Amino acid sequence: MDDDGTEAQTPQQREVRRARVAVAAVFAVHGAVTGNFATRVPWIQEHLDLGAGLLGLALVFPALGASVAMPLAGRISHRFGARAALRALIALWCLSLVLPPMAPGLVWLCGALFVYGATAGMADVAMNALGVEVENRLGRSIMSGLHGMWSVGALLGSAAGTLAAHAGTDARLHLGLAAAVLTLIGAVVCHWVLDLRSAPEEHPPPRFALPPRSALIIGAVGFCAVFAEGASLDWSAVYLRDVLDSSPGLAAVCTTAFSCTMAAARLVGDAVVGRFGAVRTVRAGGVLSTAGGVLVVTATGPALAITGFGLLGLGVAVVVPLAFAAAARSGPAPSQAIAGVATITYTSGLIAPAAMGSIADATSLTASFGVVTVLALGLVVGAGVLRGPAREGAAGGHADAAASSATRR
Repeated sequence: MDDDGTEAQTPQQREVRRARVAVAAVFAVHGAVTGNFATRVPWIQEHLDLGAGLLGLALVFPALGASVAMPLAGRISHRFGARAALRALIALWCLSLVLPPMAPGLVWLCGALFVYGATAGMADVAMNALGVEVENRLGRSIMSGLHGMWSVGALLGSAAGTLAAHAGTDARLHLGLAAAVLTLIGAVVCHWVLDLRSAPEEHPPPRFALPPRSALIIGAVGFCAVFAEGASLDWSAVYLRDVLDSSPGLAAVCTTAFSCTMAAARLVGDAVVGRFGAVRTVRAGGVLSTAGGVLVVTATGPALAITGFGLLGLGVAVVVPLAFAAAARSGPAPSQAIAGVATITYTSGLIAPAAMGSIADATSLTASFGVVTVLALGLVVGAGVLRGPAREGAAGGHADAAASSATRR
């Protein structure tokens, strides 16, 4: 005990706690890049005089870049160490902000967005791998909170971008300044993340490899959650406006409320996981999101629909963080497994908006959210694949406490 009665911490414990704060800050920086960029897409569209179809084509390229590049993250970390790799990858991701608004035409924009997505994906894998390592060393869930910090960063970035857009600031200036500030913050906070290094005799992971089967199964659960999330973010306002004849203002409030609900649920998600375990939490989330989907498709007024979207957000919020944690524990190559799950979830986020639109064109938007409801039910069925290596206690204790340091490479 210290003189003030608090329990003394070992240097290793202090290092891990600092690393937790540092990696949380990295997640927030990553989210802030996304938030800033998303608000300036209309400026880019207007600047290049792109129609909706061509803009949609260009916005496919970030996911393509991420899918191609994410498997490289493990090899980079193996070669340079986790800390140096994350510092470089988060810097590249921040600096990639300057590329899209500088593009002189569609082809250049597609290339810029490919690079933007590639750096995003590699940084995503590296920071999640370090987050899982900190979680394992602490012996309790932190991944939901880390992803909550990503959501907070995205909201702050969106707020900054909204102010810049309302002020009529040129996106090249705005995103250039944002890139510089976020790169500096990322470089500073990376100083305190864990510096994991490969043993000299370890072989580097392959540059490109198919994800292990375990990651595919875990990724399928993440696919359901991200599809529901992407569909709700992109289509909730349209649903209230077109199906329930709500005002544009109320429709916009629904989307904002959904985003805030997601962020809040992730910030408190670790306490819930610590009490009930990953499987029970995701299963309960599946029940909530399924109930939310039922409310949405049966709603006769905006209040019920907004409540339904809120339940959808609560239900799916912690699934992706827990999927990344489960992937890292699923085999001897955690970065490869995380990359596999990330690729599947990125793909889900990519196809969700288009799939919702296609189903709506063929049937109705209500039927589209019927599909979302079925996928939400899949969380109830598939939650068991997120079980940790240790049995979740009868009292609901967190199974991950007994996990080994899965991401030590």
